[in-house]
Amino acid sequence: MANYQDIIANYKDKKGGIIEAYHALQREFNYIPQKAVAEAARVFGVSEAQAYGVATFYSYLSVEKRGKYIIRMCESAPCHVAGADKVLKAMEDYLGIKVGETTADGKFTLELCECVGQCQATPVITVNSQPVFNVSSEKIPEILSAYK
Repeated sequence: MANYQDIIANYKDKKGGIIEAYHALQREFNYIPQKAVAEAARVFGVSEAQAYGVATFYSYLSVEKRGKYIIRMCESAPCHVAGADKVLKAMEDYLGIKVGETTADGKFTLELCECVGQCQATPVITVNSQPVFNVSSEKIPEILSAYK
């Protein structure tokens, strides 16, 4: 596993490097550690408040520690009409957590997201950004057990 200083250093001379660095940090750690935000501020010559603002502006990025598997439920209108609320309830029941929480074993974090661009196969969830199509509440145990 790479350290956050090396990851940030790889982007220090690139235009928009702080955002690219944050994406790389998130790929490595599944979130952006607080120490990395401070390091990014130093490397990119901005205040810690500005670096934190960038890290928290985009919904895809997170400064909170998250699980190994980040499950996102699309909450766009097509998915909602197709039964996303039932799918979300099934995931909460199966995992024993609510939206925004992480399981005690650190494996799963449950989040909501906007449209993932797969409206032909609703409802859609993503697991670590990989879409799962035509999800129903009945399919949740089978889908998520593959990641246990």
